[in-house]
Amino acid sequence: MAGWNLALRFGVELGALVGLGAGGWSLGGLVGGLAALALPLAGAAAWGAFNVEGDPSRSGRAPVPVTGAVRLVVEAVVFLGGTVGWFAAGRPTVGLVVGVAAVATTAASLPRIGWLLSH
Repeated sequence: MAGWNLALRFGVELGALVGLGAGGWSLGGLVGGLAALALPLAGAAAWGAFNVEGDPSRSGRAPVPVTGAVRLVVEAVVFLGGTVGWFAAGRPTVGLVVGVAAVATTAASLPRIGWLLSH
């Protein structure tokens, strides 16, 4: 992946995780507080754990080896969940930015997506 795309992807990952927390917080009360902690932690844990063995865009290690299709679903759930979280938190502009950036970095990663789908 090109350096600009890696930087964009990293920004989208962070924006999505914060969006998951913001969406959880928007639930209010104790449930919202717990969700604000649990949702980004679950997203980060899934992101770090479920990997395709030998993925050149990552370390190549896979704590929990999955197929490329499963990995793409994990990424889509985190990106979409973070985008929706921003909307739920009353920040639609941020949600739109995260969503558009997620689509842009994904579109710029078509060779990686092809690799993932073949594994």
